[in-house]
Amino acid sequence: MKGRIRDSKGKFHAPSLVLGVVITGGAAAALWYGGVLPGKFNPPGKPPVATTSPADSVTPISPTKMMMLGENTISDIASDASLSVVNIDIKKTIQLNSPFGMIMPGFGMVDPHSVSPKALQVGSGSGLILRKDGYILTNNHVIQSADDIMVTLSDKRKFKGKVVGRDAFTDLALVKIDAKNLPSAKLGTSKSLRPGDWAIAIGSPLGLDHTVTLGIVSALGRSLSEISSLNNVELIQTDAAINPGNSGGPLLNIHGEVIGINTAIRQDGQNIGFAIPVDVFRGVAEELLNKGKVARAYVGVYMQPLDKRLAKSLGLTEDLKGVLVAGVAAESPAQQAGLKPGDIIQRVDGAEVDTSQKVQSLVRQHKPGEQLDFLILREGKLTPIEVTVADYPQEEG
Repeated sequence: MKGRIRDSKGKFHAPSLVLGVVITGGAAAALWYGGVLPGKFNPPGKPPVATTSPADSVTPISPTKMMMLGENTISDIASDASLSVVNIDIKKTIQLNSPFGMIMPGFGMVDPHSVSPKALQVGSGSGLILRKDGYILTNNHVIQSADDIMVTLSDKRKFKGKVVGRDAFTDLALVKIDAKNLPSAKLGTSKSLRPGDWAIAIGSPLGLDHTVTLGIVSALGRSLSEISSLNNVELIQTDAAINPGNSGGPLLNIHGEVIGINTAIRQDGQNIGFAIPVDVFRGVAEELLNKGKVARAYVGVYMQPLDKRLAKSLGLTEDLKGVLVAGVAAESPAQQAGLKPGDIIQRVDGAEVDTSQKVQSLVRQHKPGEQLDFLILREGKLTPIEVTVADYPQEEG
């Protein structure tokens, strides 16, 4: 479900957000890598079924556990946690389209439309060792469309990585390397987090591997609706310094436990970063390990809350309850069922709806292939529409 959530706590302008992986192309200058576009994805075969959790070590935080900050507290935490943090370098081939013709010696002018020059683009990000047998969690946008994935451990050993599965919905991916007895991360919980808690970030900003920064948890429950893959997750906001290249690296608490995966930053601000909570990525990682993908209900509707001002501008009564269909994704279940921009969703499966979050919640209760009943207001008439729920689309590559 693609909801346009207008949340005052998490609303930002799209150009100000970047997903933190550094990309360069040949001799060109570095550029910021952005947005994830949905599309078709076929997972690379079903991996073996796990007999254990994706993380070998899960340590819940005791509410009575106290720790005094000493001179070496942060350095001790960073020293231990860095062992499970990896650097991920990717290479991919891109097509270059020049508007000018090229002159080749002895052949004269060459039609620019008859050639497809290629360039090698390289990038770097971070990752987290979840299991001792070589399973590594990172962001989907870090390894998106990569032709080659190279993983460097904290001891400088290098391994070729293979994508096990990915989930565009949460911008997470699982990579496997052929290694054993690796230092796996300690996972905590994000349920007990509070703004003001200490936060430690480790990653490879601008390729500077195993950089450690310190800050606090600035806020919880942030939603970045401008980036499709982060519209669906309530993120942790932190002021621990995060830069391009930090994506996929861990955010830790003061006990050295992973509480999130660093994912995005505000480009026009300072130290405004976002992380995917551990209680979100734990389940996603397990399904990627077992199935190569995460089955999610998808309808393909872009929505907007129907407030009094919007209702009045549309010529509707100000007290009308519902959610406006602002757009419909191409070739989506919503489009195939006949939903159109301008429709007012009033009920889903018989339940009244007045926010896009409530519509999303009702859709997510269904499995792909099931039927979903919408009651919409169109041109002053109530119209029932039956939608067949589909799998949430994954991007190619």
